[in-house]
Amino acid sequence: MSITIHASFLPHEDPEASLTFYRDVLGFEVRTDVGYAGMRWITVGPADQPGTSIVLQPPAADPAITEEERRTIAEMMAKGSYAGILLATEDLDGTFARLREHEADIVQEPAEQPYGVRDCAVRDPAGNLLRIQQLR
Repeated sequence: MSITIHASFLPHEDPEASLTFYRDVLGFEVRTDVGYAGMRWITVGPADQPGTSIVLQPPAADPAITEEERRTIAEMMAKGSYAGILLATEDLDGTFARLREHEADIVQEPAEQPYGVRDCAVRDPAGNLLRIQQLR
């Protein structure tokens, strides 16, 4: 049996800011941009990995979520503690310089971690934590 990761979901509140960050700053291609009922789902991913995507979704899209849960999600997103993803690059320093140049919300500059990786951390416009590791 072979199972692959097809897509991961991250919430967003501002589609244009998210689109700018993932497309223009990280260099991901936009695969779909779908609007429905005043909300937008934007699917992005690395051009050389067509089978792997990130779906940026509105957190209010799930009809099973209560208003109290929506408020909790909004509070957690504002603190940057709701969602995150781990990315990797062959050029961590170059990627970090690009993030800094575009005034990304820097959480941690590139550093050697005691668990054996070199990485940095930033937040996207919705507050999602992105850790970016150096490929070795």
